[in-house]
Amino acid sequence: MNRLRALGPVPATDADSRTALEPMMRVLIHNDDVTPYAYVVAVLRTVFKLSEELAEHITWVAHTTGVACVVVRPRNEAQRLVDRAHMTARIDGYPLTFSLEPEG
Repeated sequence: MNRLRALGPVPATDADSRTALEPMMRVLIHNDDVTPYAYVVAVLRTVFKLSEELAEHITWVAHTTGVACVVVRPRNEAQRLVDRAHMTARIDGYPLTFSLEPEG
């Protein structure tokens, strides 16, 4: 018998409960005239763990409309992703910008 199955379900932790209570936030990416298109795709793939196809689509939407939704996550996770993406872009010298807005 599988040892994990024999132990039963894993109880929820305090961290799980906090995340469940956090409001969901949209992470938005904003177009700019400086950051290269391929760089944006690479950030979406590495920081947000998106597929090539989805990263390309989101980049195109932001490029053509000015803004696009990247992901929807609990507030703390969304903020960590935005902070990491901003830090990555600033280290590389690009003004790539993300923001948060409440879902719904």
